[in-house]
Amino acid sequence: MKTVGIIGGGQLGMMLAEELKSLGANVIALDPNPECSASFVCDEVIVSKYDDLEGLTKLGNKCDVLTYEFENVPGEKLRYIKDKFNIPQGIEPLFDSQNRIREKTNALNHGLTPPKFFKVITKDDLYIGVSKLGYPCVYKTTMLGYDGHGQVLIKCEDDLKKVDEFLGQEGILEEFIDYDYETSVIVVRSKDEIITFPMGINVHKHGILDLCIENEEKPIFKEIKEAAKKFMISCNYYGILAIEFFVKGDKFYFNEMAPRPHNSGHYTIEGCNTNQYRELARFLLGMKLEEPKLLYPTIMKNILGFDYDNMKKLKNEDNIHIHDYHKKDVRHSRKMAHITFTNTNLDEYNKKYKELFCEEE
Repeated sequence: MKTVGIIGGGQLGMMLAEELKSLGANVIALDPNPECSASFVCDEVIVSKYDDLEGLTKLGNKCDVLTYEFENVPGEKLRYIKDKFNIPQGIEPLFDSQNRIREKTNALNHGLTPPKFFKVITKDDLYIGVSKLGYPCVYKTTMLGYDGHGQVLIKCEDDLKKVDEFLGQEGILEEFIDYDYETSVIVVRSKDEIITFPMGINVHKHGILDLCIENEEKPIFKEIKEAAKKFMISCNYYGILAIEFFVKGDKFYFNEMAPRPHNSGHYTIEGCNTNQYRELARFLLGMKLEEPKLLYPTIMKNILGFDYDNMKKLKNEDNIHIHDYHKKDVRHSRKMAHITFTNTNLDEYNKKYKELFCEEE
């Protein structure tokens, strides 16, 4: 029986641990919070900061395989332990994803098309970038920005003032893509196989994923899947990789990537014959992968803190699947749970369930 160590004990680690244990593995998580989401599933939690080498070494010594649950695990610390312990994914995809300029440059160098972008540190850099891109454009911090944090939509000259608080550190100015919709593809690659999950449409609210709508695949999705596979092979990445794309007409643009299970892939647990966590678990355990297929139209709804009580008005039923992350600290925009509605299309969701949630938030 193998023991798998997960660096990070949030909801992604919790759902990965569930699949690992269903396949017969022991699971140990490392997290600063002894009551983290994964603690409800794992055999053990090592209470440690993510950048504490003593804690990371303790985890590595207890495990046959290590993985990471989110991309903000310090890459330099993983570099220290990568030769000591078995990290099948390697640290390269993690390192590449931790800086937006490095990430987009890497995408461009390996066959994908990101929006045009410029490095920004000073106000002069910002003005030069805007002069080349025009309005609107988007400023983002290169590190630690997620769910809309550290981002400024620049529509006119007055908006440039909103970037002042970030100047002096490295940032990125991006071309604004007036996309038709956003989509994401989840790829899992082992030594001998590479698989992709069905793709749908991602709907955001205030910079945070709100809904994933999975129904019939659009013709362009096949092209995106092939591009994502080629990218993963070209980069020599293994394990799991989620890539977000903006789609405009018959073109698609690389937005960002994550070398771990992805929020947009939660729907796979009930919506597909296999799920992103199970296939990552199989990869980590050296098992054969299974080709994913969508079983029925599915909607995944993210539940943030302001909707957590509203979620409790629903109960698990044949087509309603509630996943509570067991977080004690309920905060307004914190991800607290998700609900998967199977055998449900967007029209049915809007008629039956949309009014339960706080649309004005």
